[in-house]
Amino acid sequence: MKNVLVSFVLLFLFNTKINAQVIKDTLVVGYTTAPPFIVKNGENLEGINIWLWRRAAKDLKLNYRLIEMGFAEMLDSLKKGAIDVSINPLTITSERHKSMDFTDSFYASNSTIAVAELSSYQKLVSFLKGFFSANFMKGMMVLLLIIFLFGLVGWYFERKENPEQFRTGGKGIWDGLWWSAVTLTTVGYGDKAPRTRWGKVAALVLMFGGLLFISGLTASIASSLTVNQLNNNPDGFNEFKEREVGTIRNSSSSGFLKSHFFKNVKLFDGVQDGLTALNKNKIEGFIYDEPILKYRIGQDSTLQKISILPVKFDVQFYAFGIAKDRPLLERTISQRILEIMETNEWQVVLNEYGLTEL
Repeated sequence: MKNVLVSFVLLFLFNTKINAQVIKDTLVVGYTTAPPFIVKNGENLEGINIWLWRRAAKDLKLNYRLIEMGFAEMLDSLKKGAIDVSINPLTITSERHKSMDFTDSFYASNSTIAVAELSSYQKLVSFLKGFFSANFMKGMMVLLLIIFLFGLVGWYFERKENPEQFRTGGKGIWDGLWWSAVTLTTVGYGDKAPRTRWGKVAALVLMFGGLLFISGLTASIASSLTVNQLNNNPDGFNEFKEREVGTIRNSSSSGFLKSHFFKNVKLFDGVQDGLTALNKNKIEGFIYDEPILKYRIGQDSTLQKISILPVKFDVQFYAFGIAKDRPLLERTISQRILEIMETNEWQVVLNEYGLTEL
């Protein structure tokens, strides 16, 4: 009985010491601006994550001090234990989990692509490139060859028995080319028509063959224009694999692009830098978290020509990052976050910043 009592007292004192450490220690909390999750207005901090952290810290009676850091610096500090918590919307990944812990996720998002609207001149150049594509030029060469060959055949069969319409010499060859062109395109002016049996046979072959060929050429042109339009307004991130795109350094988006073999990725230290480069046409697309991109573009009038493509990929789960040596802190904060997320107040905060659950 004495041993049991001693064990109980020791366990009580141990738990009290740990809880006191969690509650009384001044936690070092790192952050970097990431609207709408962390918004800096002068000296004031606002945003979804700021509200959530302050609410959880108040309920748990946690002492803390906030330190603003660069994104890469913040991750390195968290990995080394130089800070205790990162309250940024960090994406939970297996690679990050090796060197830091995460609270339970409080929001699910996805990546998307921001593009700059093309100018009228750029749209015209793009249209012309699509119209005069390699397939189109090949088709036109074949079309001219058919007109030339059937023009010669028609003139050859008609030149003797129909000299009024198919003259001799160079003028007659021109007559044959003219007849071949109007027949092939099904225009049929009627100013020239074959009278001989073989001339009519050639006309039949030309008419039916021309109908099929012109249909194919039209489809080829339409296809070229459609592909060109897709290249300028793509509906999937694969369209950008050959283009120069941007994203945030050390972000989950940069890892995603690397793993999906994007060849020309320019890394930026902040979202604003990346969107500014996109706005100046220094990159062709900026890939990052959808809610952050939408908020930035909506709040900055200089970015109004930038739009978000209707494409979503790389689903991400946001959480606070916790240093590896603070497991009890992680469990305590996670439990409180889950409790807060079950309240109506949490939905009000999300709606205030234009967000809904994924």
